[in-house]
Amino acid sequence: MSVALSNTVKGLSSSLTLQINASVADLRAQGVPVISLGAGEPDFDTPPHIRRAAVQAMENGCTRYTSVSGILPLRQAISKHIKKQKNLHYSPQEILVGAGVKQVLFEALQALINPGDEVLLPLPCWVSYPEMIRIAGGVPVPVSATADSGFLPAIDQLAAAVTPRTKALILNTPANPSGAVWPPSLVKAVMSLAQTHHLFVISDEIYEDLVFGGASHLSPAAVSQDAFERTIVLSGLSKAYAMTGWRVGYAAGPQSVIAAMTALQSHTSGSINTIAQYAALEALTASQSCVQEMRDTFARRRKLLLHLLKEADLHPGVIPQGAFYLLLDIRPFLGKGMDQEVICDDLCFAQLLLQKQHVAVVPGTAFGADGFVRLSYAASEQDLTCAVQRIGDFVRSLK
Repeated sequence: MSVALSNTVKGLSSSLTLQINASVADLRAQGVPVISLGAGEPDFDTPPHIRRAAVQAMENGCTRYTSVSGILPLRQAISKHIKKQKNLHYSPQEILVGAGVKQVLFEALQALINPGDEVLLPLPCWVSYPEMIRIAGGVPVPVSATADSGFLPAIDQLAAAVTPRTKALILNTPANPSGAVWPPSLVKAVMSLAQTHHLFVISDEIYEDLVFGGASHLSPAAVSQDAFERTIVLSGLSKAYAMTGWRVGYAAGPQSVIAAMTALQSHTSGSINTIAQYAALEALTASQSCVQEMRDTFARRRKLLLHLLKEADLHPGVIPQGAFYLLLDIRPFLGKGMDQEVICDDLCFAQLLLQKQHVAVVPGTAFGADGFVRLSYAASEQDLTCAVQRIGDFVRSLK
């Protein structure tokens, strides 16, 4: 039977990062010793005290529906956390808890975007941004940045991309996939542009706790009162607390927008998993030493990876300052190949690397970074060492 799919889903492409994760799982099930540097999640277990809080919540019978926006103690804890981290004050009524940043980002776009509205999208960017914009009926407007500019757009580029149909801009700092941290001067310039053209800014700050090398994170909402009123801040517990599978993210912003997002969530998922909410409450209110320990580990891995790449004569596009990613420049190897297979682009490079050396990386094309592949250092030092050795062997074998 032929099924006529909706126009909304016909043009959607599935997440390439999740496709690669599935390929890695399949190969490992066959006994192939794959090293994956494609993961977008910490390789740590969720800290024990957070897991215990979840067990205690179940024992206490906290297994029923909650308020759509999340239990009040959790929203209060998020409010305090944002105040401490960014010196921003949001009341619990200005906070919505969702199933990860993905859900609240989706809802923010649904709440703001009408068919034909344009959304500025600095590239490279996370794979789901353009698809979510399209689902909302909007038009993603890419603003490409290069390695020469640190994978950060110039404010003149952003200004030139604004049209009468521009409604919003998505800003992600620290950035996936580049690891770039937007400097305060650029964040302030973006918010001035947003004020001039009456744009909303959706700020994805999920990696805010993972900043290295002397860089500092500035939330766009902290720039001015006007910036505060036109920004929706998105974050969550997946990366800093190793809670990816718990699916806890949140949005903070103008109460009218948060109310609209909450209404939408009430007709889709309703409240998120109750047990996960109590685990998140523990994560935010208990000692933050686990966050520091994981951040320190990522900092060591970042340093190690940069050293290993230098030793192997491999070059990152830019030195990452945040998150746990690095874009490796593979342009010198385009046109080369082995066994009658020619590397024509970064997708071919990634496929051949996985096939020949059993190392998984993500093609930069998925993010708008053609000619690069993304490496994640959310992997053990042993795996990083072995992976770079295999990548070095691979590129040296190309002719």
